[in-house]
Amino acid sequence: MQTTFDCSDGDLARAVAARDPESGEAAESELYRRFAPRVRLYGLRHLREEDAARDLVQQVMLLAIEKLRGGLIRDADQIGSFILGTSRTIAKDLKRLERRREKLRETFMVPDMVAAPAGDTMLDADRLESCLARLGARERVVVLMTFYGEKTASEVGRELGVKEGNVRVIRHRAIERLRTCMGSREGVQ
Repeated sequence: MQTTFDCSDGDLARAVAARDPESGEAAESELYRRFAPRVRLYGLRHLREEDAARDLVQQVMLLAIEKLRGGLIRDADQIGSFILGTSRTIAKDLKRLERRREKLRETFMVPDMVAAPAGDTMLDADRLESCLARLGARERVVVLMTFYGEKTASEVGRELGVKEGNVRVIRHRAIERLRTCMGSREGVQ
C-alpha cells in the first residue's frame, strides 16, 4: 500500500475526490503540503506582499480541494496545472481589485483638501496625514470617502462591495485609531 508521500499528484487528487474517510484527509493534507509553497511563491512574485501571498494560498487550495471533492476537475493528473491556473486567475483578480482601490484613493485623497480650522483649535495636518497613512488601505478609503467624499455608509458599501453595517464598523475602528494616533506622540514623524 502506498503512503500519501509516495503518491503522484494525480493519485492524491483522486484520493481527495474519492472522499475516502481513511485516506481523504491525509491526501488533502499532502496535496496542501506539496502545492501551498508553490502558490505562496507565485503570490509573492506577482502580488509582492507576504499577506496577500498567504491569502492567495488559502483561496487557491480551498478552491482546489472543494472542486476535487465535488468531482469538478476532469483530469486529476493535471491538478498541478489547475492549481497554477487558479493561482494566476485569483492573483489577477486581486491586482485588479487593488487597482480599483488605488483609483478610489487617488480620487478621494486630495492633498489640498485638509485645511486648518479657523479659531483657537489648530489641526495638525502633518500628524493627521501620518495617522491616515498608518491605517489599513480599506480603513483609509472608508474614512476618506465618508468625510471628504461626503458619502453615506450605504454609498461607500456599494462602491467597495461591502455591507453597510461593515462599513460602519470599519469607520468606527478607523476613527478610534485616528484619535489614538492624534493624541499620542507617535503620530509625529
